[in-house]
Amino acid sequence: MQIIDAHMHYYDKEGFIEVAAKAGYENTAAYWQRICQENNIVFSVAMGNTMYTSSRYGGVPPRLIDLAAPFDEEHYNQPANMGYCMGVQSELITQANAEATAREFEHYIADKHCLGIKLYPGYESVYVNDRRHWPLFELARAYNVPVVIHSGDTARPDGLLKYSHPLTVDEAAVNFRDVTFVIAHCGCPWFMDAAEVAAKNPNVALDVSGLLAGKPKPLVLFEQQAGFWRQLHTWLNYLGDYSRVMYGSDWPLVNIPLYIRMISYVIPEEHYEAVFYKNALRIFNKIGALL
Repeated sequence: MQIIDAHMHYYDKEGFIEVAAKAGYENTAAYWQRICQENNIVFSVAMGNTMYTSSRYGGVPPRLIDLAAPFDEEHYNQPANMGYCMGVQSELITQANAEATAREFEHYIADKHCLGIKLYPGYESVYVNDRRHWPLFELARAYNVPVVIHSGDTARPDGLLKYSHPLTVDEAAVNFRDVTFVIAHCGCPWFMDAAEVAAKNPNVALDVSGLLAGKPKPLVLFEQQAGFWRQLHTWLNYLGDYSRVMYGSDWPLVNIPLYIRMISYVIPEEHYEAVFYKNALRIFNKIGALL
């Protein structure tokens, strides 16, 4: 089975070294390519994390990726079998610089490897539908790229869950019906709410990335977390549309073969090809030209 990892990270940061080690890995470009070869991952979508991009137009520049090398802002220098979503520093955007920020993002969106936009509510104390985001949503509409939204739990205790609850996506999805929004992590632990937002709004998809961390023993997962995985299965079935569910890992957070195995238990076998491959190919519609 060919796999597209629709949500991972490709960031050269000390904290990611520790996270990768807990999953049994090294946070290096070479190690990720090895993982891809061993698990038939033919393409991956990296969420932008860097904080050093240049500002050209007086706006807030996007967060990009840099595990292979510092990101070259003029000539893409990350893996050919990878694309990226531009990360948003929402708290730095104001009414005065919101349009200029959209111009900063537009500079990169013509890059064939630039696949979409990524919001980090919860880590950023700004609601999804805040009007400072609207020029970015209009940009996503103009270029037909999706907006991925961190949703649910935060990895840091200083995150604010009121901003990252999946119900906050509903208002943006209603206001921008022709933009595709992806609720990352299926809103964990609020699977019910994420599924309802997607069920109500046909322009909302879900990814199932980052639902465990490290490399726990499978027996522990099956015995101690059985209810958790049953709940995910239940609410995905409530949605009833596996064409809007994508596999993602949140690497380096998780051990990849273990995570593929767990998601395979949750997803009905007849939907494997859609969830693990075809849906990402459609939602991140620039991937096809890169394969």
